[in-house]
Amino acid sequence: MSLKDDLRVVIKSTFVSAWEETEGRVVPEPESVGLGNKAVLLKRAVVFYADLNGSTKMVDTKKWQFSAEIYKTFLYCAAKIVRAESGNITAYDGDRIMAIFIGESKCDRAARSAMKLKWAVSNIIMPELKNIYTNSTFVVRHNVGIDITDLRAARTGVRGSNDLVWVGRAANYAAKLTELGSDYPTRITKEVYDELSDGLKTSTAGKAMWERRTWTDMNNIVIYRSNWGWVIS
Repeated sequence: MSLKDDLRVVIKSTFVSAWEETEGRVVPEPESVGLGNKAVLLKRAVVFYADLNGSTKMVDTKKWQFSAEIYKTFLYCAAKIVRAESGNITAYDGDRIMAIFIGESKCDRAARSAMKLKWAVSNIIMPELKNIYTNSTFVVRHNVGIDITDLRAARTGVRGSNDLVWVGRAANYAAKLTELGSDYPTRITKEVYDELSDGLKTSTAGKAMWERRTWTDMNNIVIYRSNWGWVIS
């Protein structure tokens, strides 16, 4: 079969075949989802995206070794923090990481991960960077976006080279929230905010940890932003 014929057969089959959906209790691995029109549903899953800000300028102006060190230190902190909060890392994509939180207190754990990452960037990565690169004025900036919706995992690609694609609003909104600037590194949707416990909304001193905003580019939906960090012990 020629490449053109193969493409036509698979594309037609994808469009005409009925979907088989099963409900998942854990975040699936690619091997656990069939290559056909099969999907795993995660009800009310929380998607967490963390992204370095300004990485394109960094690689254009800094030595590659320096850029690699920033990537490695940022993604290492993000991954360790997410796992410490029982999140499931689903993808690394250049300078960003995607994770999914399910189960009890999933919104709390995702939001706390974002705040811990903010603290780690300010209190671990930056001090060490300044200790080594004493003349550098570079500042690590990042963004985290978090949303919650039903989420479906489908397997995409070809045999021997495939991965999961995540279909649902949360995957798209969480990623887009990271594009809103690093002046407030953490942004969440109202649906996530509404499920946070009081300890993640107000500090022990009684100060609000989030600011309510309107996301004008996304039909004026309500989101919340925060510049708070969460101390890592």
